[in-house]
Amino acid sequence: MDQFTTTELLQAQSHALNLIVGYFKSISFKAAIDLGIADILHKHGKPMSLVHLTTSLSIPTSKSDPFRRLMRALVHQGIFSTDQETQSLYSLTPTSQLLLPGNSTSITPFLSLIVDPTVSHPSYDLGSWFKSPEDTPFEFLHGKAIIEVAGEKPEFKRLLNEGMASYAGLVMDAVMRSCGDVFGGVESLVDVGGGTGAMAMEIKKAFPEMKCTVLDLPHVVQGKMEIGGVGFVAGDMFESVPPASVAMLKWVLHDWSDEDCIKILKRCKEAIPNKDNEGKIIIIDTVVGATTNNYVNEVETQVFFDLLMLVTAKGKQRNESEWQNIFTAAGFDHYKVTPLMALQSVIEVYP
Repeated sequence: MDQFTTTELLQAQSHALNLIVGYFKSISFKAAIDLGIADILHKHGKPMSLVHLTTSLSIPTSKSDPFRRLMRALVHQGIFSTDQETQSLYSLTPTSQLLLPGNSTSITPFLSLIVDPTVSHPSYDLGSWFKSPEDTPFEFLHGKAIIEVAGEKPEFKRLLNEGMASYAGLVMDAVMRSCGDVFGGVESLVDVGGGTGAMAMEIKKAFPEMKCTVLDLPHVVQGKMEIGGVGFVAGDMFESVPPASVAMLKWVLHDWSDEDCIKILKRCKEAIPNKDNEGKIIIIDTVVGATTNNYVNEVETQVFFDLLMLVTAKGKQRNESEWQNIFTAAGFDHYKVTPLMALQSVIEVYP
């Protein structure tokens, strides 16, 4: 049996206790949303004292000290900030800016989805699930897949759709701000599995000369012909992809097995020109381990997001070696990874 020093064991205790109470990160974050703290600070337009903040939030005086303790935790996490001198005036940070309603990059609906009991409770059965026949812990608890549950519960369906749309908006904003040049010079683009076409419309605005098309299942694009200069095509990405200079897969492949990803990539390869590197596939997805070193706990976020996929779906977040394996199997020669933010990367894949 390994022997550890007293110092190492004390450090281990501290580490273990930190892990045990770690769920309060998301719980306190949710409390900030439920109370509307960011919105109050934003509307006030300048730093607010604890007394002013509690009054504006209609928090009883008897709970002012518990609220102070919540704010201390939120400040510690960088969700809000205090002034340097007295540390008694609270302000927004870039993180709490993401909580403001009506903001295209608001992450509030996504956080509300992830902490909703329908999504979070299956994770409590993760250990038991490994010895069960069910495909996911979500199915182990609910008896059916997440899409089926959404079909039966309108409120959860709304939460799911709004949550996924808010996260997609955040990613879309990051792509266009950080590496929109990957679309430069592209004559035509097909957004494979592009849903409502929000990403394609943003690309069309930035590059009006580009021909943009969205491919998705018939029930997704039903009634849509052209919106904002973007055309819609009903189809199945496993069968065929409309021809274009670039095929884009935004947050699609992590939902599928390696075998299915290879099939999708082969259909995309058939759709794009393969001579003189004129055509390429642009994948916006996670590359576990690929980081910018500019954000907090990037790899940790990627790894935990993979566990979220494990709990709720049959997909996975892949590291670069795993991505390379499916690219090679699909017949592609080379690729380029550009880390984008704490979770995503832009991968350009060339035939």
